[in-house]
Amino acid sequence: MAENNDSINRLHHRLELLLKRQEDFAREIGELQAEIGMLKKHGEIRKPEKERAEQGSTVTVREIEKEPVQAASGAHGGSKPAPEAPLKQPVKPVAKAPKKKSDLEKFIGENLINKIGIAITVIGVAIGAKYAIDHELISPLTRIILGYLTGIGLLGFAIRLKRNYENFSAVLLSGAMAIMYFITYAAYDFYGLIPQLPAFLLMVVFTVFTVVAAVQYNRQVIAHIGLVGAYAVPLLLSESSGKVEVLFSYMAIINAGILAVAFKKYWKPLYYTSFVLTWIMYFSWFVTEYRTDEHFALALTFLLVFFVTFYLMLLANKLLKKKKFVIDDILLLLANSFIFYGIGYAVLNNHTTGAQLLGLFTLCNAILHFIVSVVVYRQKLTDRNLFYMVSGLVLVFITLAIPVQLEGNWVTLLWAGEAALLFWIGRTRKVPVYEKLSYPLMLLAFFSIIHDWMTFYGGYYPEDAEPEITPLLNISFLSSLLFVAAFAFIAIVNRRFVTASGKGMLKIVSFLVPAILLCTLYYAFRLEIAHYWKQLYADSVVAISADDQASPMRYWDHDLNRFKTIWIINYSLFFFSVLAFVNYRKFRNRLLGFINLGFIILTLLVFLTQGLYTLSELRESYLDQTLSEYYRRGAFNLGIRYVSLAFAALAIAVAYKCIRGDLRQRGLRVAFDLLVHIAVLWMASSELIHWMDMAGTSQSYKFGLSILWGVYSFFLIAFGIWKKKKYLRVGGIVLFGVALLKLFVYDISELDTIAKTVAFVSLGVLLLIISFLYNKYKHIISDDKNN
Repeated sequence: MAENNDSINRLHHRLELLLKRQEDFAREIGELQAEIGMLKKHGEIRKPEKERAEQGSTVTVREIEKEPVQAASGAHGGSKPAPEAPLKQPVKPVAKAPKKKSDLEKFIGENLINKIGIAITVIGVAIGAKYAIDHELISPLTRIILGYLTGIGLLGFAIRLKRNYENFSAVLLSGAMAIMYFITYAAYDFYGLIPQLPAFLLMVVFTVFTVVAAVQYNRQVIAHIGLVGAYAVPLLLSESSGKVEVLFSYMAIINAGILAVAFKKYWKPLYYTSFVLTWIMYFSWFVTEYRTDEHFALALTFLLVFFVTFYLMLLANKLLKKKKFVIDDILLLLANSFIFYGIGYAVLNNHTTGAQLLGLFTLCNAILHFIVSVVVYRQKLTDRNLFYMVSGLVLVFITLAIPVQLEGNWVTLLWAGEAALLFWIGRTRKVPVYEKLSYPLMLLAFFSIIHDWMTFYGGYYPEDAEPEITPLLNISFLSSLLFVAAFAFIAIVNRRFVTASGKGMLKIVSFLVPAILLCTLYYAFRLEIAHYWKQLYADSVVAISADDQASPMRYWDHDLNRFKTIWIINYSLFFFSVLAFVNYRKFRNRLLGFINLGFIILTLLVFLTQGLYTLSELRESYLDQTLSEYYRRGAFNLGIRYVSLAFAALAIAVAYKCIRGDLRQRGLRVAFDLLVHIAVLWMASSELIHWMDMAGTSQSYKFGLSILWGVYSFFLIAFGIWKKKKYLRVGGIVLFGVALLKLFVYDISELDTIAKTVAFVSLGVLLLIISFLYNKYKHIISDDKNN
């Protein structure tokens, strides 16, 4: 009886749960019906009753879903019915799919087909012309005339269709102009029927006509075809005559035409294309063909013409229509200004008189931007970004004028200081334009300090004239520290004053500024260390005269170069260890932690390979006393080894601390544990070889290493059993296998009987002990595997 009561109670409980779930379902259905009704109320146009009556029987939303709701509500005996939708609307199918089909069909029929058709037509004309040329069916003059007739006919047909079929007419016109460009080029280049100047003028006419047609049709694609064709003219029609003034005059005319378009149309891709093509062609000529004695005035004239043209092109439509300047407008304006300044600086700097006017040239840049800022201010634009940006350029060039007129590291320092000032104003005073202006200045300052380092620290060979400098007390190191201070200030401002706008750029700045800061701080000391030892190496030259030689032999102390390598590695280990410790104690930045950990591992690998090899060279130099009659071979050749091992141990300890702390990931921890044991075994093997070499043992690379590897594998297995770490036990077994393989393949051939006996007995005993440990602690190993 008791069992029946328990069963009944369980069934009642299950029934209550099902009824509860059914009530929830009914309530959700009612809410969905209400939401559907509200959407239909706001999304459909209610038709008159007469029209709805003519559509036949109507079914309301409530009637469609009434039966399921009632069934759901009646199943549990009296639950409340779902709320009725607030508005009854007739259910009528919405023909969305046919509408999409109709739009797609319209796009294909009115836009895509005609473009494919004109492309096929142009290709067909080209194929037909090529066939006629290959088979000499018609004379060259006839071919050119037929080509022009085809282009003119297509052009006339396009003009005739413009009133009723404007899109189709625009495509035909663009194809006609493409044919005209091609035929003119063929007449000039293939057959020599048209001289260069008439061909040049024809291309200009075609370009002007194309630009005018683009404005009339209001189709940017036509202007692009004309523009690309126009810039292709000087390349296609070039005779390598060196008449660069003709080329630049032509480019100036084309850009003037685009400037005229800019007053009526704001076609960004058109401006961008002309901007990129013009400066690429000018810069290519400047790098490959420019000669100061021939082209100085010409280069400056057209540089100014192009700069002013693009300046007006970028401002014209915005000022006339009072449009807002966005980030790409500002970047293009900045690019135009800095390209003009950079190339102008290079042109003047290579000229005897011009080099004395660099400060005046920089000041003229500031005056030019000041005039533009006054014009912008008088326009009283609601968008003040342009005014702030141009005013910032005035400030930049005024501050640059002084260091440019002077020389040296002042340029870098003022660029860095200017970037810090603009960034502080932009971030704290909420003026984003100033902050954006600071970004290119940061990059310029960084590249400038790299240039200063390359210039100041001189050549790489002892034959070069090395400047005698005092370590840490020289202008380059002081400039590096001031640069670091400026970027540290920027990093602090960026950390304390967080802005909500431009989150993507904020992330980039938050990464790049500390990266530049740490990179500069690292190399400031590294370059000092390297130059100190390089200077000692250059000064160590000894000239020795021999009777049978006309000129004396020169020798240098190569140990000094080895000390340079070791101290750079030691400094790198110390720098990244301190950085990791500071980040762990203060900043707790995981990204910085991972990046710094990567540098620690990389530096450790360099130490294990290049560093230990260099230490062995210092040991050999001490043992052989190479050139000891000229250079001292002291005990520090050996002692530097333990200084380096101490730095390596510090790096390993700090990295281990960070991985156990903020960078807590099992996969990373396992990989680092294995790396640490590899590093320890590597250094122990190197130390064993070191002392065997010191002792003069001839079998240092054979017998001793095999024993060491066997002992260390035993340690790994025992440690893995104790700490329940399977990967250490597996690593120990693999290492033991390598030691055995080395013993049988490499060592045994040259070992004497005693050495063979010791090696085999030692490794055999180790194997027995390892087997004993596995048997004794098999329950621990089994638990580890289960876990």
